[in-house]
Amino acid sequence: MLLAVDCGNTNTVFSIWDDDHFVATWRMATQPQRTADEYYVWLSTLKAFQKIERDITDVIVSSTVPRVVFNLRVLADRYFHTRPLVVGREDCALPVAVRVDPGTQVGPDRLVNTVAGHDRYGGDLIVVDFGTATTFDVVDADGAYVGGVIAPGVNLSLAALHDAAAALPHVDISRPQRVVGTNTVACMQSGIFWGYIGLIREICDRIRGERDRAMRVVATGGLAPLFQQAETLFDHFDDDLTMHGLTVIHAHNKKEEARAR
Repeated sequence: MLLAVDCGNTNTVFSIWDDDHFVATWRMATQPQRTADEYYVWLSTLKAFQKIERDITDVIVSSTVPRVVFNLRVLADRYFHTRPLVVGREDCALPVAVRVDPGTQVGPDRLVNTVAGHDRYGGDLIVVDFGTATTFDVVDADGAYVGGVIAPGVNLSLAALHDAAAALPHVDISRPQRVVGTNTVACMQSGIFWGYIGLIREICDRIRGERDRAMRVVATGGLAPLFQQAETLFDHFDDDLTMHGLTVIHAHNKKEEARAR
C-alpha cells in the first residue's frame, strides 16, 4: 500500500492508497519538530483502529514546509523500509515538465494539483486551491504547469485584519445575508466573502483573456464550496485533488523505474 503525505503550512494530510482507492485519510497540525517516532505511533494507532492490516510499502511526500521532510524521510526508511518519493526533487519525475522561467522553484502542492487536474479533467485548466494562500495554477493543454497566481488565503486575511486593527474581532468566514453590514462582524464577513468572490472571478477572467481560450476552473480546499454557493465560479469541485495527484505521480515514477530496468 502507498502512504501519500501532503504537508501544508497549517495541516498535514496522510492518506493510504490501496491500488485503486483510498482506504483511510487522516489530518494533523503541521509541526516541524514532530519526530518520525511520533508519526509512526500516531499512524499505527489509527491503522489499528480502522483495522487496516496490510503493510505500507511505498511513500510519497509533497511538502511546502521543507523542515518537515527530513523526519518524514526517516519515518519511511525506519518503519516502512522504503525510500520516499519527494515531489519537487530531481529523482521524482512528473508526467509533463513544467514550463516556467529558468531557475524558478514551483511549490510541490502546485505541481501535484496540476498533475491531478490534468489526469481527471484534461488540459486548459485553472486550479484554484484554498489553503493558507489561495493559489491559481494554470494547466496547459498537454498537462504542463505554465504559471499561476498567489493571493493571500481567506483565513490569513481575516487573521491579518484582527491582528493589525485592535478594534476588529476575529470572525469566521461565512456568506453574509447582505452586502452592506450593519455591525462590525457583518462588515468584515462581507468584505472578505464578496472580496474573494471578486478576486476569484477577476483573476480567472484575466487568465482566460491572456491565454485567449476557454478554460475550465477546478477548485479544491475546504472553503471552495462556500464560495461556490454564491456564484457559479467553478466547473468542478474536487476535495481530494491533491491526494489523487500524489498517487498519479507515484504510478508514473513506478512505470519510469520499470522502463529503465
